[in-house]
Amino acid sequence: MHPPPLASFWSAHRDLITAIITVVLAFAIAQLVDRAIARRGGALAHRVGAEPSPVTSTRLRLVRRLLYVTILVIGVAMALAQFAAVKRLATGVLASSAVLGIVVGFAARQTLANAVAGVLLAVTQPIRIGDLVTFEETTGIVEDIRLTYTYIATGSGARYVVPNERLAQSSVQNHTLADSRVRVEVSLWLPAGADAVRAVSLLGRDEGVDAEIAEVDKDGIRICARSWAPSAAERGAVEAGLRASCLERLRELDRDSSAQTE
Repeated sequence: MHPPPLASFWSAHRDLITAIITVVLAFAIAQLVDRAIARRGGALAHRVGAEPSPVTSTRLRLVRRLLYVTILVIGVAMALAQFAAVKRLATGVLASSAVLGIVVGFAARQTLANAVAGVLLAVTQPIRIGDLVTFEETTGIVEDIRLTYTYIATGSGARYVVPNERLAQSSVQNHTLADSRVRVEVSLWLPAGADAVRAVSLLGRDEGVDAEIAEVDKDGIRICARSWAPSAAERGAVEAGLRASCLERLRELDRDSSAQTE
């Protein structure tokens, strides 16, 4: 008697079906673990009544991604182990593991270096998610730190993607590491014959604004006005408001000068 079609199909494709199911289960478990950690972090933040700090947020993302990748790698390995040919290949690979390790290590050196640097960045945290940093003349907010790359959002809306190894080996200026506030600066130029002292006095009337004469040359006088933004995310809005208030003060100076002339 011939076996039933279903039993025959299972006997012929058992390894493939088992491997597919294993990969699907690994993906589902990885998703569940990732969401469980995210929910746990959100619940703790809600219980405390505050958003997670940059330090906590950065490390939590690293833990989530490491667990996600680890579960998927284990699942794929278990799926490949269902095939006899792969088992024989694995036996041969283990017999020559030293040579293979050198070859694989050399081929994946850059990727492994970026991954190790990503872990170091998340542990030591010279930069954190939400920090305002300057790297190689590019200034922006750290949007995400992944295992191999870090994403920096610039003021123009572009994303600057930097390999983690370069960040770990180069100097990075972190504007918000010690203080979450960000210094905002606006420059204004006045004609050479303008009353710069009066302009500085008017600009300094606004609360939290410091003004000074930064530069004088034959073409004009540069006045620098500075203030503080509560966070890197509010830097653009504070800078725009400071620029508008400075222009309004300079118009007031022009009106006073016109009134005195008349």
